[in-house]
Amino acid sequence: MNDATYIGNELELFEKAVNWKRYYASFLKPYLKGRVVEVGAGLGGTTSSLCDGSQEEWLCLEPDGALAAHVSEKIAAKTLPTCCRVHVGFLSELPEDHKYDVAIYIDVLEHIEHDSAQLEEVTRYLKPGGHVIVLSPAYQWLFSPFDAAIGHYRRYTRPMLLAAAPPTLKRVKAFYLDSLGLCTSAANKLFLKQSQPKPEQIKLWDSVIVPISKVTDALIGYNAGRSVIAVWQYNGK
Repeated sequence: MNDATYIGNELELFEKAVNWKRYYASFLKPYLKGRVVEVGAGLGGTTSSLCDGSQEEWLCLEPDGALAAHVSEKIAAKTLPTCCRVHVGFLSELPEDHKYDVAIYIDVLEHIEHDSAQLEEVTRYLKPGGHVIVLSPAYQWLFSPFDAAIGHYRRYTRPMLLAAAPPTLKRVKAFYLDSLGLCTSAANKLFLKQSQPKPEQIKLWDSVIVPISKVTDALIGYNAGRSVIAVWQYNGK
């Protein structure tokens, strides 16, 4: 077992962004069936928003032992469904005969230096017809000192994210979310130049900007946003 300390602090900042989590969850939940592996489970905030207990198994894979302990506490307290379990370590440590229906990377792939190799590796743990889901921050031109401080290697455009996948993963859909949030991020990049968002700004974004983005995203066909999502299906070859 390996234990790696996570250097970011955005998990605490964004943990209470309930509107945002519910918003992206509405697009992802149709795929979250059977056996799920969540790569980089952090504090379990994503698990809370996506796992409804109907899954056969939900493996929270987290290399930081302290973060994984928080998830274990939530499972013990029954604030996470009983189908959840925790593994402290990395994807490569899992037995390859233990296949999953879906693998998810929510604000995680940008933390992995060799993203293409990671997406190639995860296919070894998927059942034929299984899915890979990635949500990451969008647009490299928005890369900031905050991104660097929390261990991001990159931000993604939709073509860039799709290009990271191996040929064995067939694109199902790829789209952007939070178009108004993109505007506020651009304003910060160009004018405010804050090193990181403040808690009150996160609250304002989640309570005001995200609900408006739900409308504007649909109006522009999900073609621009602060985050980019890709869903692939593994063809089993």
